[in-house]
Amino acid sequence: MSEPCCIVVGASHAGGQLAVSLRQEGWEGRVLVIGDEPYLPYNRPPLSKTFLSGEKHVDDLLIRPETQYEKIGVEFLLGQRVTGLDRESRTLTLSHGETFSWSKLALATGARVRKLDLPGADLKGVLYLRDISDVETIRQFLGDGKKAVIVGGGYIGLETAAMLRKLNMEVSVLEAAERVLSRVTAPELSHFYTRIHEEEGCRIHCGVQVIGFGGEGRVSDVHCADGSTFAADLVIIGIGVMPNTSLAETAGLEVDNGIVVNDACLTSDDNIAAAGDCTRHFNHFYQRQLRLESVQNAMEQAKVAAAALCGRSIQYNALPWFWSDQYDLKLQIAGLSEGYDQVVLRGDPDGSRKFAAFYLKGSKVIAVDAINSPQEFMTGKQLISRELEVDPVRIQDAELPVKSLLD
Repeated sequence: MSEPCCIVVGASHAGGQLAVSLRQEGWEGRVLVIGDEPYLPYNRPPLSKTFLSGEKHVDDLLIRPETQYEKIGVEFLLGQRVTGLDRESRTLTLSHGETFSWSKLALATGARVRKLDLPGADLKGVLYLRDISDVETIRQFLGDGKKAVIVGGGYIGLETAAMLRKLNMEVSVLEAAERVLSRVTAPELSHFYTRIHEEEGCRIHCGVQVIGFGGEGRVSDVHCADGSTFAADLVIIGIGVMPNTSLAETAGLEVDNGIVVNDACLTSDDNIAAAGDCTRHFNHFYQRQLRLESVQNAMEQAKVAAAALCGRSIQYNALPWFWSDQYDLKLQIAGLSEGYDQVVLRGDPDGSRKFAAFYLKGSKVIAVDAINSPQEFMTGKQLISRELEVDPVRIQDAELPVKSLLD
């Protein structure tokens, strides 16, 4: 009888952690991670920041060195794409036809960029930022004084804009909505980030619909529905991502804006787990189905999934949290603000670079956006987790120690 084998599809944050956690949970058989990039699992957040600027190199991004995986017997097959999955025979097929048998399987396939299907979108210099190869291509278009246009005023767009300004490029951000970060923050946060970016020399244009790109072989300008045109040596499109679910779909697993998993991070097939950006789970804090795009979610789901594959069932019940670095601003986000009744500010968003926004539903905090305010972030996590009622007047009073809100 052959040795039991657990295959992890995707050398992502989730995939790398899942493989390590399998060993920690006592899996004694083979562990094989198959990834379509030629790199070991690496940290993605620095891609739009220090890696883009050249301050960090590929080796600096690796979550763990190769020797750590070798020490615990985790194998990698990199630069290979899984194209077929047969649940009945428990085999999977690579793009060149090679097949592998598995006893247990984990899908950590992540997400891919949402692309714009517009005239000129295939011109050189119209790019996306999701992985190492994307950034290496973008670097070819960087240069002091060159013009960059960012399509999309979400976190990835604003983070990229901040780094390009640091490189002394002329930067314009084009956002279709009436304010940046409109899907994820209150107007107060949007106005704050608009102010900061403009103070740093970045031009923010909201309510602007991009309709195409001009240039002879290489992008030279961006065309908008209102007739405006923006000169561009480089265009970076950041309009969101979509979960990679095609493999799960062809295998007949339940998919609904992500691979559906239960509290143990198992799919509709108990022999297959899934973790990370590709999954959709029921969140007990917010009592609804969610698909989260965050490192924290990927790592924590991976640990739960590994336990389940080893026969130990634990419930995934982590409070969502995120972060974003722009200029000298560290934004830490606890919880999800969707459905809030009011926003209570602690600090001055109009005249400083340090404040926090507490999102309340009724008398309870459901989310916190803390800018250069780590104590507010940590307190906010506890307020949400413990479902404590809190007086908005006390939140606003910066003279009160923020920890006193927990009393």
